[in-house]
Amino acid sequence: MSSIAQLARHASAVAMTCIGFAALSPLAVRAQEMTDPERTKMEEILHGVRGEIAKSYYDSTFGGMNLSAVYDSAAARIHDARAIDAALAAIAWFTLELHDSHTFFGPPPRTVQAEYGWEMAMVGDSCFLFRVKPGSDAESQGVHRGDQLLSINGIVPTRDNLWQINYLFWILSPRPSLRVVARAPGGEPRTLDLASKVRERSKIVDLTGADGGRDIGRLVREGEKEAEEFRGLLVEVGNDILVWKMPTFEIGLDEVHDAFKRARGRRALVLDLRGDGGGYERIMLEMVSQLNHDEVLVGRSRERNKLTAVVAKGAGNDAFTGQLFVLTDSRSASSSEILARNAQLTSRGKVLGDRTAGAVMRARYHSLKLGMETATVYGVQVTEADLVMSDDGRLEHVGVTPDVLLLPTASDLAAGRDVVLAQALTLAGLPTDPEHAGLLYTKKKP
Repeated sequence: MSSIAQLARHASAVAMTCIGFAALSPLAVRAQEMTDPERTKMEEILHGVRGEIAKSYYDSTFGGMNLSAVYDSAAARIHDARAIDAALAAIAWFTLELHDSHTFFGPPPRTVQAEYGWEMAMVGDSCFLFRVKPGSDAESQGVHRGDQLLSINGIVPTRDNLWQINYLFWILSPRPSLRVVARAPGGEPRTLDLASKVRERSKIVDLTGADGGRDIGRLVREGEKEAEEFRGLLVEVGNDILVWKMPTFEIGLDEVHDAFKRARGRRALVLDLRGDGGGYERIMLEMVSQLNHDEVLVGRSRERNKLTAVVAKGAGNDAFTGQLFVLTDSRSASSSEILARNAQLTSRGKVLGDRTAGAVMRARYHSLKLGMETATVYGVQVTEADLVMSDDGRLEHVGVTPDVLLLPTASDLAAGRDVVLAQALTLAGLPTDPEHAGLLYTKKKP
């Protein structure tokens, strides 16, 4: 049973409040009964979500799924639900029955946010903590980067369900605490209740400046923080190697051209796509162009009514001609996977690291709302195209298997050793140990 299905059957306490819903305590421990108007609202949201999927999903057969039957089942779950959390889970379950990495329900925004203070990711078939925020409850309880997560609220994380766990507890139903079973490198499993930091937000955001600009200022600060977290990093290693740490494909063409201008004439480019969940297709295609002299058929985009060639035009004599090393991990998704697989299919570069996410579709988010003066905003992201690579293979649910499979150990993660980057630099002609590679990104941006 999937994580969302478990929630749909067993949902109890709602951890946070939702705009347009009855106020619920963020620390509630017992489910509160849904009112009839709230149930009607959930049914209307489900109807709106179904409408967008029926209209926009790339596959008119919905992967062989009986859309009407699944819709009726979700509606029945809402009818029987005692709490809003269970009703929201039923709507989420409806979208996830498509088994599509890019189609999911966007619930109404919460007026209370839960910040857990830690992040996790798969390494091979095991789940590890990748980041622990200073000052968090996790840090105070002795949790560190490199600790293995054996279970989260009773769910054992796997490659197949980790994204559902993230969706469940970070987006659909944030909680005031999560019970985890964790094991430090060389240690024994520990059961911990890791509290989140609960932060209340206004139900109404004032964009007029009448509040002295408080809400506008908060949005600007949040935007700046997010931009900083996803800012790329170019590191020159000697005169012959450029390392490009690329956290996202949601960048401008100027940034791409600047990076390749700096790479041109060097012996090697190390493109670090670990943790890069993808982004703009046009940026991916421009990068493939910059890596090749001639036009490249990347694949074919399959939409509901047409099949379109996806082509990178090539950069001619301006193309980067040096060695290419692409670094991937389980969080590398979408455009990251397409670029990595293209490098393999064209023999343009070598891929090192872990198998990628297997989440490769083209989707669009549809923002919806109920009501006029007092509106409940929600949405659904719907896959509008599938990509078949130039070898007729698909990456969805498959991912890219690296040419050189390298998995950091728990001890490597805890100590900050970077075995993947070290191997790439060594193959590029600069022997480097994992300790020194792990320090490369701590340098200031040139």
